[in-house]
Amino acid sequence: MEKNPDGLPTYTDATSTRDRIRLSWADRRRRRRIMRLLATVVLVFLVYQAYEIARNTRKPVSTLSIEQLNKDYATCAALRRKPSDTTKPRDLNKRWIKGTNPLLIRNATVWTGEPAKGTTQEEARAGKGWSWIHSDVLVDRGLIIAVASPIKDLPPDTETFEAHGRLLTAGIVDMHSHAGLASVGNLQDDVNELSADITPFVRSIDGLDPLQPEFEFIKSGGVTTSLFLPGSGNNIGGEAYVLKFAVGPKNGREEISQQDLYADPDHNWRYMKMACGENPKRVYGKYGEHGPFSRLGEAWEFRHALEQASQYVLEQDEWCAAADSIGAINMHTHLRQELRWESLGAVLRGQVRINTHCYTIPDLEAMVRHTNEFKFRVYAFHHAHSTYLIPEVLKRTWGGTPTAALFADNMYYKVEAYTASERAGAILYNNSITPVYVSDNPVLNSQHVVFEAAKAYGYGLPYHAALAGVTSEPARLLGLGDRLGKIKEGFDADLVLWDSDPLSVGATPVQVWIDGAKQFQDPFELKKPVAEPITPDSSLAQETTQREISGFVVFTGIKHMYQTQSVKPGSGVENESPDKMIAIFEDGNLLCAGECSEQIKEVEARGATYIPLKDGHLTPPLTAFGSSLGLVEIGAEPDTHDGSPPNDGITRAADGLSFGGKQLAHAFSHGVTKAITAPSTDSIDARGISVGFRTGSPSILSKHAIFQEEASLHYPLTLTAKTAQTPSISSAIADLRSKLLSAIHDNSTTSSPLSKQNYEEPAYLKRVVQGTLPLVLTAHSADTIAQIIHLKATLTSAIASTPSLASSTSKNPLRIIVLGGAESHLVAPSLSTADIPVVLAPLLPHAQTWDQRRSLTGAPLTNGTTLNYLLDAGVLVGVGVEEIWETRDLGLVAGTAFANSEGRLGFEGALDLVGRNLYKMLGVEGRDSEKEEEEVKEWVVWEGSPLEVGGRVRGVSGFEGNMWVWM
Repeated sequence: MEKNPDGLPTYTDATSTRDRIRLSWADRRRRRRIMRLLATVVLVFLVYQAYEIARNTRKPVSTLSIEQLNKDYATCAALRRKPSDTTKPRDLNKRWIKGTNPLLIRNATVWTGEPAKGTTQEEARAGKGWSWIHSDVLVDRGLIIAVASPIKDLPPDTETFEAHGRLLTAGIVDMHSHAGLASVGNLQDDVNELSADITPFVRSIDGLDPLQPEFEFIKSGGVTTSLFLPGSGNNIGGEAYVLKFAVGPKNGREEISQQDLYADPDHNWRYMKMACGENPKRVYGKYGEHGPFSRLGEAWEFRHALEQASQYVLEQDEWCAAADSIGAINMHTHLRQELRWESLGAVLRGQVRINTHCYTIPDLEAMVRHTNEFKFRVYAFHHAHSTYLIPEVLKRTWGGTPTAALFADNMYYKVEAYTASERAGAILYNNSITPVYVSDNPVLNSQHVVFEAAKAYGYGLPYHAALAGVTSEPARLLGLGDRLGKIKEGFDADLVLWDSDPLSVGATPVQVWIDGAKQFQDPFELKKPVAEPITPDSSLAQETTQREISGFVVFTGIKHMYQTQSVKPGSGVENESPDKMIAIFEDGNLLCAGECSEQIKEVEARGATYIPLKDGHLTPPLTAFGSSLGLVEIGAEPDTHDGSPPNDGITRAADGLSFGGKQLAHAFSHGVTKAITAPSTDSIDARGISVGFRTGSPSILSKHAIFQEEASLHYPLTLTAKTAQTPSISSAIADLRSKLLSAIHDNSTTSSPLSKQNYEEPAYLKRVVQGTLPLVLTAHSADTIAQIIHLKATLTSAIASTPSLASSTSKNPLRIIVLGGAESHLVAPSLSTADIPVVLAPLLPHAQTWDQRRSLTGAPLTNGTTLNYLLDAGVLVGVGVEEIWETRDLGLVAGTAFANSEGRLGFEGALDLVGRNLYKMLGVEGRDSEKEEEEVKEWVVWEGSPLEVGGRVRGVSGFEGNMWVWM
């Protein structure tokens, strides 16, 4: 074969048959060898891969603990759990204690908590279908078994309780309480964890003391269940717990423990407290140190915390999804779990019900934005005084419209509450939001939280919605609406039997049952006739407007007139023809009250404004004694105060009065047209000279603004008396005694009535020992009150041995008045013997301080109240209030005294507690101090009784020549 010079085969070579055959055979041999080799390699590789697969099947790639990975994966199921409000039918309440006998409550008047079957939602919201029914109620195994009449087939060992027609409701549910987290007497406080602003990881249960005595007196007000919240010092304050108030064997329980209090042993829902606005700003806002310093900073704190929680949730979800796909044992990491973010992560998973302390529109709207950004639900805004202004904003909240958890009329105490309205509940309800009413115990005494619902009804909230606001509605918001808040088959047997309608003044439980176990073994029952339920008054929803009118004003429909000449309680005489009774005013002066047949002719001839009334009442004005009304406008804002009284020296309240604020205006519109106020800062712990003034005056320059420029001299002998100058109660008493004895032996005289010495402490003390100026001492402790009794005896003896005083004091004896008096029942006979009157403030004390710890809470827990003990002992008694906002409730406070006095008080006698009795103590009769001959006759015209819920002021007689009316 020829070779190409280049050494490459020629075309001939390539096409030669002989050579091609030879080369193909040789090539095939080589190729076979190569293929065998490749096949061997492939086979070895496949064998190796099979081995690796088998090896990996036997042992995971991860080196982590299989046991822990499986536990992590089990946690994924808990993370994905969706709580449900629906409970399957139960054979027993898991809180039921074996051995608790079945119970039949016979012949009760029952509020089931829901409308009759067949009632549409629209009808129910309008108030149709709701009623009290006569029925028996059967309870067994902690559940309501039947609601029917009669119930005949009873389980063995059934105990029967005869209700005698009294009113039965489900237990009251208070969804905002700090009970048990701070002790009675303020000796310890575990309400707030203030080490950091964002503390979702702390839990209220860890600080709760089940042995706090307030559990018993709260329950004596019919409260069976509460949401125990951390405080509002933090933007995110921690987890809350729904607990019941049955504690230990005496309440039908097996043990005393926190765990035994759980209302839902299955822990279906969790709860958390958040807060916005002034509280966290005040606690954490330290410029240059830490925040939040502003609402801007608060919004960042919320969003930053929720962002971190969102990342935490995302990492967990991704881990669980991967474990679903490849198996948990193949995971190379553990599931991320951090206590710091676990609670807030559960919020974002929809497992936690948020309750947020928010007052103002900026706070509320910011929180609405947060819910939409991070997709979590808020169930209730608490305090929420501005919610009635922005219902449309609330409805933009992610997941559903929150409700408002409100006070009925506790407002104006700080700037955030200054836009509040008594009609907030009615306005919210008209916008399809049912409010709930709460105590924020100890801000309000949880024992009387149902009173908040009662006042809300009086301010226009429909009756059924008001009662739902402390029973079924808070139960629903807590996710327990299928077991609490109604008297219905299958619900927990938490029941309250009342001596009167729970929305009436003075309503008191006769007995309380929790999980079917009675809570009071030997309850005290007030002597009251069996009361019928309130007939709901839809006219209360009609808002009235205040106007000033001159000329004739005629009120028709007067049913009761206070008899001014009456001294004996209940001796007022009603007209024989009450339907014809009228009251005629001319330029603010009462012209006639009664049938007025002659006077009406002149009125008709000259023209008049007619105001028809249902159940009209004509009474003297109410008087606020002891509060800071007129000196303080917004309690939390010092700039709106006159200021604190000095520890040394004496100031006059008359010099610091300020008119024109909301506090005075609303007191006036509630019939409190007079006030006796002493220098203090929103409390009864006053020091200085009080003033008697008219709340409706435009200024101190008005002719009749002041009726007693210097009414009394005040000193505190409560725990606040401990100051740098008087570091103990004993030193405060010693200091006062020394000053008074010095005044007795002071023979100096003042040359001029306008001398500066007349405005100094020694001059006022001299007037006290001369009997021309009453001495008011604020005290709660029975021991301190006993010292006051002893002090008066010492001073009286010293005065009697001083000739220059003995003759003058025979006509004007030494007058000492106790203000506060929480424990005064313990020394009632001695007070009577010493002729020392008492102004109870408040009427029903809460034992918030150590010196009130022995106060009486009333039936069914204690036999009687402090008021009744004092009345029985013959002590002259008045009623005051501690805080300014309470002045608006003076009529209802007197009504509570009347309702629960067991006949000791009549209608006039109850009104005298907040009127005439106060002036008798002070030795004045409400005349202008400069011109006593010009007695100002003042009257208040009410529609409904001033002592009952729903009684409203419709007219106030003027002292400026006109009449104020509400039309």
